[in-house]
Amino acid sequence: MSLTAIPNWLVEFWTDWGSLVRVGIILLLAVVLRLMLLASVKRIVSTISSGSKKAEDDSPVTKARIGQRAKTIGSVLSNFITWGITLVTLSLLLSEFGIAVGALIAGAGIVGAAVGFGAQSLVRDLISGLFIVFEDQFGVGDSVDLGQASGVVESVGLRVTQVRDASGTLWYVRNGEILRVGNQSQGWSRLILDVAVSADSDINKAKKVIAEACQSAAQSEELSGRLIGAPEVWGLEAISGDQLVFRVTQQLKPGEQDLAGRIFRSTIKNSLDKAKIELSSTAPKISVNLSRDTRG
Repeated sequence: MSLTAIPNWLVEFWTDWGSLVRVGIILLLAVVLRLMLLASVKRIVSTISSGSKKAEDDSPVTKARIGQRAKTIGSVLSNFITWGITLVTLSLLLSEFGIAVGALIAGAGIVGAAVGFGAQSLVRDLISGLFIVFEDQFGVGDSVDLGQASGVVESVGLRVTQVRDASGTLWYVRNGEILRVGNQSQGWSRLILDVAVSADSDINKAKKVIAEACQSAAQSEELSGRLIGAPEVWGLEAISGDQLVFRVTQQLKPGEQDLAGRIFRSTIKNSLDKAKIELSSTAPKISVNLSRDTRG
């Protein structure tokens, strides 16, 4: 075969088989690009998970939360990459076979609108789940109040969040139905105790005894490393004909309110008994709404 015949052969080959060659190139590039992007996502997730496991300051629950969040984000990105590349590849392949992609897209848009209208609650759940994960509103191990259910988060998915309440019931809450989140496990928390003593008690003496009891409770071994700062006795929170109510507060790490509350109550009770100060026989009458108290 002469050199002048090669260009003609190439032209004939490309004329007969050019479409299949382009299809093969498109498929090959799509597969390679998908594998490269998925490998990058997997490496990022692995780096985040391994980094959280090596961290010495984080608790096992926090490490598990970081790992699950990384895996969830990785799953979302992987699905987005797969579907994105698949749709672009199909569009290019249809163009190679001479099919009008625009008409198909218009038809698919109508069908998609109908399906989306019927499954709008599912779409809302998925979108809400994405925002929950990316914004880190709560995670595994957090103590939360979701309105419909309160308890400890056991699983965070893109559609459903699982919450275990104090009685052991596992609640499945759709993410699209979560209108507000109260997270008791982020940053810090505060213990608020109202101590009601009889109305004829000496105010200064009662306040001093309660303050000393709180200092003693804060120094106990059970609360070592769990408290933030020193306890405070804000003073008289309410007064009536049969009781004086003193408010005690203590800033502490998330999730430690129950243990700290039991120790503080026990210590305060013993101190009041030793000081011959009687507790009120009626429930504390509080005139201030706890949710609006913004001191400290």
